[in-house]
Amino acid sequence: MSITRLTFRPPAWATLLLLAACALFASAGFWQLDRKAEKEDLFARFDRGAGVDPLSSLPTDAEAAAARYRPISLRGRYDPERQVLLDNIVREGKTGYLVLTPLRTQNGVVMVNRGWLAADAKRDRLPAVGVADNSREVRGLVDQFPQPGLRLAAESPQPEDPWPRRLLFPKSADIETHLGYAIAGYQVLLDPAAPDGFQREWRPGVSGPNTHLGYAVQWFAFAAAVTVIYVVLNLKKIRTSE
Repeated sequence: MSITRLTFRPPAWATLLLLAACALFASAGFWQLDRKAEKEDLFARFDRGAGVDPLSSLPTDAEAAAARYRPISLRGRYDPERQVLLDNIVREGKTGYLVLTPLRTQNGVVMVNRGWLAADAKRDRLPAVGVADNSREVRGLVDQFPQPGLRLAAESPQPEDPWPRRLLFPKSADIETHLGYAIAGYQVLLDPAAPDGFQREWRPGVSGPNTHLGYAVQWFAFAAAVTVIYVVLNLKKIRTSE
C-alpha cells in the first residue's frame, strides 16, 4: 500500500533569498506608510491654517518649514518690474504659468505667488501680469517653492532677457540671480480673496495620503506573493510503501 506524503525541504539559498526579498518589500511598505503619515500631517496643517492667527512679519528661512501653510499678513510694495513666471504649470489639461511677484517689506523681500494663468499658444507672447507698486497689505499662506521630480541646471540670466522672466522650478537662489537682490527662501500663496491675483485654488501640491497607502499594500502583497511561491516550489509529494 502506497501513501503520499508532503515534504518541505527548501535549500538554504532559497530561504536566504526569501528572507532578503521579504525584508526589502516590508521595508518599502513601511516607508510608504511613513510617507502616508507625513502627508496626513501636511494636509491637516493646511486645513488648520484658517483658524491660526497670521504672522505679521517674515519668518526666517529656518523657521519657514515649521510655519508652512501658516497664514501671514504683510505690508509692503510689489516690484512690478521684476516678476517671474513659473513655466510649464498644467491646470485642467492647459499649460500656463504661476506668477511670482517680489513684495518688499520692512524685514525683507518675499515672492508672492499671485496664482495661475494660461499661456498663449505662441510662446513669444508673455502674459500681462502688471500690478501697482503702492503700499498694501498682502495676506496669504507660507509655503515652499514648487519642486520638480527632476531638477535641471538653472539657466544664467542675460541682460536682454525680457521681464517677466520664465523660469522652470527655480530655487530661491536662482530667482535672486535674476532679480539682483536677496529674497526669502519660500513663497507666500496669495489669499484667494485678495485683489491683483489670478486663478488660486490652493491645496498642498503633493499626492494624497491614500496614494502611499496603495503603494504600501502593493509592497506587502509582493512579500506575501514571494512567500507563497517559495512554499509551493519547495513543497513536494513523496510516495512511500507500507
